[in-house]
Amino acid sequence: MNMKRIFGALLTVLGAGALIYAAYIFANTSTGEYSIKTTAVYGIVGLIFFIAGIGLVKRTRDDSKV
Repeated sequence: MNMKRIFGALLTVLGAGALIYAAYIFANTSTGEYSIKTTAVYGIVGLIFFIAGIGLVKRTRDDSKV
């Protein structure tokens, strides 16, 4: 397996985790400036990681010959 694909999969998992955590914070807190900032930061970083990971996995071709 290519190193880029492993890194892409890792980014995808981290991004999905950050998005899930942002959704958890959004659902379980009352309105407040701190919770909105925290949710926005985790959501944006998670979205960037998730999109970058998916793109890296899709663009990297697998050269293994079986």
